[in-house]
Amino acid sequence: MTIAIGCDHAGFPYKDSVIRLLKKLGHEVLDFGTNSLLSVDYPDFVHPAASAVESGKAQFGVLLCGSGNGVAITANKHQGIRAALCWKEELAALARQHNNANMVALPVRFVSKRLALAMVKTFLETGFEGGRHEGRVNKMACH
Repeated sequence: MTIAIGCDHAGFPYKDSVIRLLKKLGHEVLDFGTNSLLSVDYPDFVHPAASAVESGKAQFGVLLCGSGNGVAITANKHQGIRAALCWKEELAALARQHNNANMVALPVRFVSKRLALAMVKTFLETGFEGGRHEGRVNKMACH
């Protein structure tokens, strides 16, 4: 699979570790930055990552910032994106199982790097259950 990644300066400390994990798991990575600890505006990196997922250039995305909120809110402005803010592995699994999330947003200031990596792995390895959840997911987008 191809995975898009985007982060701001607060998420940057985990980005290389996430990329290494993704490559170790056999995925191709589209890195939309940022590439340093210098203060930046997260939408500049989230919109290209979300566009890659929305267009099908990437199947999933990983977003990183301090709280996870800004990147999730920004990504969810895209009609074809369902970005889930997660801080526990169980939430990453449920985001896929029940919400068919296609991007995971991680709050780097509130989770350990080990937990962040575990959530990414869980998110990517968990499938959508469909069934009763499919109708709900189909009602999410504004038309």
